[in-house]
Amino acid sequence: MTTLKELAALLNISVSTVSKALNDSHEISENTRIRVKELATKLNYKPNRIAQQLKTNKSKTIGVILPTVTNPFFAEVLHGIEMAATDSDYDIIVCLSNETLHKEKRSLELLSNGSVDGFIMAVARESQVKKETDHINAIIKSKLPVLMFDRVVSDIECNKVIVDDFQCVYEATEYLILKEKRKNILLVSNIEELSVGKLRIEGYSKALEDHNLKPVILKLDNAKDEDVENKIYNYLKSNTSIDAILSIDHVTGIVAINMAKKLGKVIPKDLSVVGFGYEHTQLLSSPKISIIHQKAHKIGEMSTMLLIDNIKDESLRSKTIVVPSELKLSGSTQTKF
Repeated sequence: MTTLKELAALLNISVSTVSKALNDSHEISENTRIRVKELATKLNYKPNRIAQQLKTNKSKTIGVILPTVTNPFFAEVLHGIEMAATDSDYDIIVCLSNETLHKEKRSLELLSNGSVDGFIMAVARESQVKKETDHINAIIKSKLPVLMFDRVVSDIECNKVIVDDFQCVYEATEYLILKEKRKNILLVSNIEELSVGKLRIEGYSKALEDHNLKPVILKLDNAKDEDVENKIYNYLKSNTSIDAILSIDHVTGIVAINMAKKLGKVIPKDLSVVGFGYEHTQLLSSPKISIIHQKAHKIGEMSTMLLIDNIKDESLRSKTIVVPSELKLSGSTQTKF
């Protein structure tokens, strides 16, 4: 394997000059940078990451802790993280908490031994429900930067990238009220105990309050798939006045379309449906479901860039970035864009 010393000897320049040229230092002339990079490419030179880590005390690696990757939202965020990290010459190590406090703690402990320079994480369901976050505060106190996205803990001081959960649901509910003249809007939720779920329910309730309508909420309490189907089917069967459904997660909106059709309802003539999702979500139902589109890939990219800024400059103050969602209307609502 070619080394910096060998490149320097072949070019008759110092090792320091070679290193600076490879890192695009302004101290090195353009002609020298070109010569160094051409020879490095020709000889297939690869930087010694272990040596770099020992010299800089940085691993150039980010720890990513996700609740799951079966949820398409988190999978898309991960893709954004990976691409942004690669563009910045960082690697990532991914751990899944599987929505449990124990696994989240274990993942943080495993990677905080010098393996990573910082963490990007969405808090596990169990951690939020039990309100146990001492393990996250311990990492921050150890001077390892932590960035939270989507599911965040408001009283922890760290960088955050969030969705406009309250506002986007408020606007979607108001659309159903004002544009489609719906009066009996059912909110379906299986994430009401999470921070994002609470904000979405608040947005829905406030929109109804502003228009003198009463909230109707079907809480599924993290039910299994077959139970979700049965509960939605039975509720719609017993409450025939429901004329719209707003799902605040990535699954129940599609289930609601299927159950409404099973009951003989015509969508969107009898019942409009709006769910959460991403562009490909609309391909999973017939008619195509209207969605509140979270910019998951952008959330991943912005989370990575913000964390890397924090890694490079520990003195930066923590901030919260809001990534606006977009209401994308399709076949499950009367109005299409």
